[in-house]
Amino acid sequence: MRRHGWNSGVRRWRLIAALGVAMVALALALTVLSTLPDSRVSTAGTSPDGDKVHGTPANPPLQEGPTVGWGFTHTQHSADEGARSAVIRAEKLLGERPMPQNQAIMGWGADNPEPLKGRYDFDALDRRIDFIRASGGTPVLTLCCAPDWMKGGDAGVDNTNWSQRNLEKAPDPDHYQDFANLAATVAKRYPDVRHFIVWNEFKGFWSDGKGRWDYEGYTKLYNLVHDALKKVDKGINVGGPYLVMDSVDPRQTHGASDAVGGPWGRMDQRVVDAFDYWNEHKAGADFVVVDGSSYTNDDEMLPDEFAATDKFTAVSAWIERATGDLPLWWAEYYVEPADNRDERDGWSEAHRVAVQAAALIALAKGGATSGFYWNPEDERGRACAGCLWRPTDRAGGGGALPMYGLVSRFNEEFGPDTEFTPVSVAHDDAPHVRVLADDKAALVVNTLNRTISAKVDGRRFEMQGYEVKWLKR
Repeated sequence: MRRHGWNSGVRRWRLIAALGVAMVALALALTVLSTLPDSRVSTAGTSPDGDKVHGTPANPPLQEGPTVGWGFTHTQHSADEGARSAVIRAEKLLGERPMPQNQAIMGWGADNPEPLKGRYDFDALDRRIDFIRASGGTPVLTLCCAPDWMKGGDAGVDNTNWSQRNLEKAPDPDHYQDFANLAATVAKRYPDVRHFIVWNEFKGFWSDGKGRWDYEGYTKLYNLVHDALKKVDKGINVGGPYLVMDSVDPRQTHGASDAVGGPWGRMDQRVVDAFDYWNEHKAGADFVVVDGSSYTNDDEMLPDEFAATDKFTAVSAWIERATGDLPLWWAEYYVEPADNRDERDGWSEAHRVAVQAAALIALAKGGATSGFYWNPEDERGRACAGCLWRPTDRAGGGGALPMYGLVSRFNEEFGPDTEFTPVSVAHDDAPHVRVLADDKAALVVNTLNRTISAKVDGRRFEMQGYEVKWLKR
């Protein structure tokens, strides 16, 4: 057998004068061989120095505290790739009103960061971080998902299984520390990233045998990651548990929680149990992060799509009470049920923006300090339902779409440390107008698909159907 240019067999060892020396040499050779990468596993494009600082980090970091404001999450197709003129246009657009930008470390546009243990490939993630830096955003990283070799799969550059089922597997318990080590490597590589979310929606942590979430397993992983990041830099902000705040019909009794509810529904007791366990046993947290939809598990918007957003207020307030007023983030928030293609394009853009505005108002009223719009960017084309900007596949792409105006303005007006103030609304207008204000601006939403004459903050004005209007105060 020939490996790494060495010959094995009796003839080779006859050159050794003493048997003892031969045995020592053989042991050393086997030790060396065992530490070398398997020749059958490709390491092409990887590097052992994953913790080497990439690029030119912002110095000092843009946002040090545990709240970052309101921004968006990059998905599979984003503005870091495409026609150069379109990418530049998107960079400039985002630079006009900088927002926090969230990115997963694997999946949703990022490649496998550690195809085999100790060998790293951060090219795709580097590109996303470069785009966030170039567009003036505050970078946030979601520590999900895990390389295949941490969850029973094969190691190697060419062996990543990108199926949804495999991507959403949690690391095996024996590899929790390996995942924590990867998190620390990422933190060293991007020292200007000061905010890390641990995992995503408890993916892979459902226990079929127990019929509930494996919150013990998640919390163990969370604590290892938390401690690993704090060893890199105590100033890094770490948050979890990124649970989906599922709710059921308010009339449902089986499996429904009495912890929080309303006309929009009642919380799923299994979610409440998982949250409570993490909250009690966590090693520490600088912020709390969850996600969820305004509609129930059966896609019911109760009593309607606007009133259903009251769920965000109620759940946010409940979380704040449970966690002792830790800053609350919503990593995702949905108001429009998906169709059988998992698309959300059944509403007009005006309707979509209006309900999203109502959701942001509801989140802020509940005490949430930060939230991330899940940007459904299409890879190509001219139209893109709910997107922040036009797809960047062509030279004319990268321009603003209506949702960008809402999210960026909301962050600009109601960023971290905003103190909200009361605002008057005429009695007749109150049922169909949603309002949020501080001492400088007010956001007003018409929840009806028809023109109205509204009196808000002492001023009367006309609003088109589903119009979203900003007032100076």
